[in-house]
Amino acid sequence: MTSYKDLGLVNSREIFAKAVKGGYAIPAFNFNNMEQMQAIIQACVETKSPVILQVSSGARKYANQTLLRYMAQGAVEYAKELGYNIPIVLHLDHGDSFELCKSCVEYGFSSVMIDGSHLPYDENVALTKKVVEFAHQYDVTVEGELGVLAGVEDDVKAESHTYTRPEEVEDFVKKTGVDSLAISIGTSHGAYKFKPGQKPEIRLDILHEIEKRIPGFPIVLHGSSSVPQDIVAEINHYGGALKDSIGIPEDQLREASKSAVCKINIDSDGRLAMTAAVRKVFVEKPEEFDPRKYLGPAREKLKELYKHKVVNVLGSENKA
Repeated sequence: MTSYKDLGLVNSREIFAKAVKGGYAIPAFNFNNMEQMQAIIQACVETKSPVILQVSSGARKYANQTLLRYMAQGAVEYAKELGYNIPIVLHLDHGDSFELCKSCVEYGFSSVMIDGSHLPYDENVALTKKVVEFAHQYDVTVEGELGVLAGVEDDVKAESHTYTRPEEVEDFVKKTGVDSLAISIGTSHGAYKFKPGQKPEIRLDILHEIEKRIPGFPIVLHGSSSVPQDIVAEINHYGGALKDSIGIPEDQLREASKSAVCKINIDSDGRLAMTAAVRKVFVEKPEEFDPRKYLGPAREKLKELYKHKVVNVLGSENKA
């Protein structure tokens, strides 16, 4: 058993309370490797933003659970070395079983998500409550989910979208004891969210109704990448074959973050940014074979993207 506190991490309770009160959202950036982790920490130190290092089940398998623990500890020390001791959460994204959540708690995660949204309501409640009861013994915070997001993200796949029902949230929060709640109000997983001609729309009416029912309770938005069209064009210019797709407008995310939405998940935009930078090097310098020469530019492009998100979309700059 490794306590996240020994790694220098924090759970999400205090930073969420400050975000709800302050009208901003904490960035939850997914990472799988060293370059992504470096870019996240550099961006958040330079903007003095708290951050959630987010790991999916697939990323945990890819990076190795033991290495991840030390990468998270390294991230804390790296931030100090860069000059600012920002609050850092290590969070499991879309945990699909009690066993996975338990393992993450034991390996030093400071926050876990149990996603029972695909289950019948009563089963979702029972599973979420079980995870909460275990995690809270170690002061680890827990995120639950109500409603289903369409799209694909690692092992998470859903064909259709089911909006969160405001009438269920009060009962769910009360019965489970969760610390935050992911809701479905129009965002979508993956890079292929909406086709040109469609109008992506966050259902702020549902959000406001949920806020009335559980005032001040921390709300989470998944699938909140904006799929920047200039980055998509750059990928395709350098030999990519991405289909037409658009994401969630950043102004809608900024509006949501001024409410009880205090955590916004961004993954696909980072993948796109890194891919664009790597492809550019491969086309312009086909003789290059040193991974540092293409992963370095990818890291830099990712850092700039994340700084933009912190400052212009989430509003978490100078909130560390």
